[in-house]
Amino acid sequence: MQVKGLFAALNGNKRFRFKNAEYAVDHLVIGGGVVGLAVAQRLAQVFPGKSTYLVERHGVAGEETSSRSSEVVHAGLYYPPNSLKTQLCLRGRRLLYERCKAHNVPHKKTGKLVVARQQQLPYIQSLHDKAQKLAWPPHSTPDNPRSPVLPTKLISGDEARELEPDLHKDIVAALWSPETGIVDSHTLMESLERDIMETESSELVYSTKVVRVDPSHDEPGWIVQMVTGDAGEGDALLARTVINCAGLSAPLILNAILPESKRIPMFFARGSYASYRGPGVSHVSHLIYPCPAVGKDSHAFHSLGTHLTLDLQGKIRFGPDLDWLNPPEDHEDPDFWQKHLIPDDSRLALMYEAVKEYLPGVSQDGFQPDYCGVRPKLVGPGAGFQDFVFRRDKANAQGQGEMISLLGIESPGLTSSLAIAEYVVDDLMGGAT
Repeated sequence: MQVKGLFAALNGNKRFRFKNAEYAVDHLVIGGGVVGLAVAQRLAQVFPGKSTYLVERHGVAGEETSSRSSEVVHAGLYYPPNSLKTQLCLRGRRLLYERCKAHNVPHKKTGKLVVARQQQLPYIQSLHDKAQKLAWPPHSTPDNPRSPVLPTKLISGDEARELEPDLHKDIVAALWSPETGIVDSHTLMESLERDIMETESSELVYSTKVVRVDPSHDEPGWIVQMVTGDAGEGDALLARTVINCAGLSAPLILNAILPESKRIPMFFARGSYASYRGPGVSHVSHLIYPCPAVGKDSHAFHSLGTHLTLDLQGKIRFGPDLDWLNPPEDHEDPDFWQKHLIPDDSRLALMYEAVKEYLPGVSQDGFQPDYCGVRPKLVGPGAGFQDFVFRRDKANAQGQGEMISLLGIESPGLTSSLAIAEYVVDDLMGGAT
């Protein structure tokens, strides 16, 4: 499948002219999803004497990717052992559960079954073998260093059906992951917002979009121009450090400071979710994942398959599937993907066919469109594994004034969010010293 990348840059039409900064902040976080909020909260905690501003173009937090996920707390099963995705997921899972307990964020450790047919046994065996060898990630202080950071257990098909009786008779084995769970992402984000607002030197600014970024030629940093609401013109500030957590728009902001020949392409993958009410899922109490497609032309690293998830009220949901979006030919509308957020029934038949491979008793009539999300991708279909990217750019030749761009922060971004903040603030920005 051929999918084109979008090479757009912020202010590509040159509408916004340069403005001098009217005031300065130490840290500017762009993007108010769960990752941006986590970074701003960590900055406020580690650098209480410095000013931290977070700007978000929508009126509330998490309107794009964070509120359109399955809200799963991932255990850290799927990615290469030394990748940032694995390390930050393992660390983030622990931090997330700790925060949920400390701040009364609704969550539940449901556990997860990765179910396999005969030909898929090597896949779950390889996941289990990898899980047993994983080391504790940086910053971890385990109660028992010899305990596994990612406990898993291989069980038979009959044992899996004891847990979930509706599983297909051809499921011969499953991988049990007890650390997987679900979380109320909205309450999590609200808890981070409260922490930020209670810090004297920090501020949250909503309904405000960044429209232009330039390196400062005076004091080290970045001149960032912003527009609030429907205003035609905006204000400019000097940000001594910019942390670009804009998710689907992060490459757009980065590309504004890069030569056109070095721009980063953006790829967009829509995932649709379906609610389900009907037969074939009696008393489901765990998350159920099929084995993702592997081999030629597969998308194992792009999508984990159409799986069963639960919310905290016990509502059953299937998804997400994977639908690559092609950007407009003229590259003029970097927000074209927003038109694809309206759920419809066009994917339901395919989702039903995928689900009945492991839950044969489900009825197609029970599937209803629920919601859609779009994943920020750095590579297109067939490109294989792509890790999280933390890119560092400087405002001047002396290496002063940093912009840290967080790119391709898709799943397991929610689970990893607090660890991503720790990595950015403590490791990259020196907050741990």
